[in-house]
Amino acid sequence: MPAKLRTFFNQIFDAVIPLLATLLALFIGVFVLQALGKDPIAAYKALFDGGFGNQRALIQTTIKATPLLLVGIGVCIAFRGGVINIGGEGQIIVGALAAAAVALYVPIHSRIMMPICLLASMAAGAVWGGIPGILKAKLAVNEILTTVMMNSIAVYLSNYLLRGPMIDPHEIEMGTRAAQTALLPEYTFLTRLAPPTQLNTGTILALILSVIAFVMLFKTTIGYRIRAVGLNSDASRYAGIKVPFYQALALIMGGAMAGLAGGVEVLGVQHRVLENISANYGFNGIVTALFGNLHPLGTIPAAFLFGGLMVGGNKLQRTVQVHSAFIDTLLGLIVLFVVGAEIFSKRRSKKRAING
Repeated sequence: MPAKLRTFFNQIFDAVIPLLATLLALFIGVFVLQALGKDPIAAYKALFDGGFGNQRALIQTTIKATPLLLVGIGVCIAFRGGVINIGGEGQIIVGALAAAAVALYVPIHSRIMMPICLLASMAAGAVWGGIPGILKAKLAVNEILTTVMMNSIAVYLSNYLLRGPMIDPHEIEMGTRAAQTALLPEYTFLTRLAPPTQLNTGTILALILSVIAFVMLFKTTIGYRIRAVGLNSDASRYAGIKVPFYQALALIMGGAMAGLAGGVEVLGVQHRVLENISANYGFNGIVTALFGNLHPLGTIPAAFLFGGLMVGGNKLQRTVQVHSAFIDTLLGLIVLFVVGAEIFSKRRSKKRAING
């Protein structure tokens, strides 16, 4: 087979891997549903209708997809730099807290506060990702352990602030003391794209940042060095690239994106920080990035798909009485098959290179 044609077929194969993984996961899900005594056809119909069946479902799916996309972009940058960011949950939390703190306590009553709050959320996420990055760069501390530990610290910090210094004063007056902040000022809200729904300009911002991340990674010197470090740190070091610096930079950028996801969720959807503001977006964002082949643009359809599964899962639970854990099972199966196919593809490419 000619080399160009073989390359074309390999590209097609790589492109359809996520689709095949999804279909295989859904196929196995049929047997899981049958074991639960549920009708697979009715279950999948409810899942599809809930996530993609009408305009309202598509809007809700897009709202869910926005933080997934932002976290996924950050995961892509980190993975391309050869580091693994498992700290999205904590970065979302501190990003949300930072955005709310600026909105509530900085005495500037103007629309200019909205971008300032978003920048604050990015800065907080960058710090939360930067701490593991610096520990990795300076002391060679495993970033998987530190990012997971930072998640726990963020949760305890949130619990303290939402029950103490940042608690809604009305909750104290009523004696309920629910763990949440006061409602943010309206001038800090993100503009809604389809009132009265919660679809907001955060979605447009996420799409723009996805393109910017693509350009940064694949069209700039910084992106080239990040990817070089991720592909082969020893060769990069020999070529004069500061490997620890770019590993730390990748984690800082990833943290900034996840922190921004928290800011967008607060300013665009919740309008206050609640106890479970992260809503597992941090972990599901990793799944989204893997499904998108760790490519910022590939993460866009992946985020929309997983957003639809999350929204459809709610209808699945209501109408067919299937536990929401079934959706987590589907997501896990999809990742398992995507990663397995990716390993198979790399081994096949290596074998072809050896055989000429």
